[in-house]
Amino acid sequence: MDREAQFIGQSGAFLDAVERASRAAPMRRPVLVIGERGTGKELIAERLHRLSTRWQEPLVTLNCAALPETLIEAELFGHEAGAFTGATRARAGRFEEADKGTLFLDELGNLSMGAQERLLRAVEYGEVTRIGASRPLRVDVRIVAATNEDLPRLAEQGRFRADLLDRLSFEVITLPPLRVREGDVAVLANHFGRRMAAELQWDRWPGFSDAVQDAFETWPWPGNVRELRNVVERAVYRWDNPDAPVGAVQFDPFDSPWKPTASMRGAQPDQPHASPAADLRPAPPEPAAPQQTPAPSTGPTHDFDAIEDLRSAVDGHERAILEHHLARNRFNQRQTAKGLGLTYDQLRHCLKKHGLLDRAASA
Repeated sequence: MDREAQFIGQSGAFLDAVERASRAAPMRRPVLVIGERGTGKELIAERLHRLSTRWQEPLVTLNCAALPETLIEAELFGHEAGAFTGATRARAGRFEEADKGTLFLDELGNLSMGAQERLLRAVEYGEVTRIGASRPLRVDVRIVAATNEDLPRLAEQGRFRADLLDRLSFEVITLPPLRVREGDVAVLANHFGRRMAAELQWDRWPGFSDAVQDAFETWPWPGNVRELRNVVERAVYRWDNPDAPVGAVQFDPFDSPWKPTASMRGAQPDQPHASPAADLRPAPPEPAAPQQTPAPSTGPTHDFDAIEDLRSAVDGHERAILEHHLARNRFNQRQTAKGLGLTYDQLRHCLKKHGLLDRAASA
């Protein structure tokens, strides 16, 4: 596996997913890989192939979202000359190319119903028929498919064939998002930072400042490892002092005081905006800044005269705070505890007290 395709991490959730892939690799059965964008679905597919008995045979990839619906079937199953307009010669499909090897279908949820029906037959009987042909071809292909969609829900809605889902789900590997991989953000950030520093021919890797490391830990990473890599490499290449720890980071490269957004079309010239330098300082992912002094208010924010039960009022306020921070941290209890200055056990006690424990656990 080359330097671009490495598994890096130490969290239990991540290692469990990798271990499951390793155990499933020798099997000839199909595997579904589920995960958010940037979680490493393609790396898992490659691992499944490289650790299988097919490792010397082709690993063929098809991104089902990259082609229009009219071409998906031709790409998968091939076509004969004259099968449709533009088909001037016969062409083998991805199934034939992957014969004896592995076919990786990325973005499986984007397959049309027609392609799903033909795929079902290929998985069930090991036969494919080129478009325009009258006879099927036998193929020996191991299917690995990936998606960030909720396929059982799509099947309930009639948007994905339930029988195909049954055939493909011999094993389902669900990759954890980066925000729940405790300890992995720092490990990955240093790996990508060192690699970028070497590319820039720095004499040594100075690491990150404490402020940048704290910012990494509080960012929710919606793009997961792919986003982390971009953020780290951008921060390192912009840093002008290789002898000092990298002390500036910009999470959103599109964030600019001159960004042409609709909300700015009516802005006045003297309307305050963030400066470009401010974008490079480590900052929490949410625009709200609890440390800032609130603007003076002309009246009370609460109707204290209406409070008749102090304990109920305090409990209601505490519950609202918990619900807000749970939602802000995507129901990650450890991140919520850290943001509220509580231990994990203290937060669990508060959640249980207010009847929020089951909700946080199921989110």
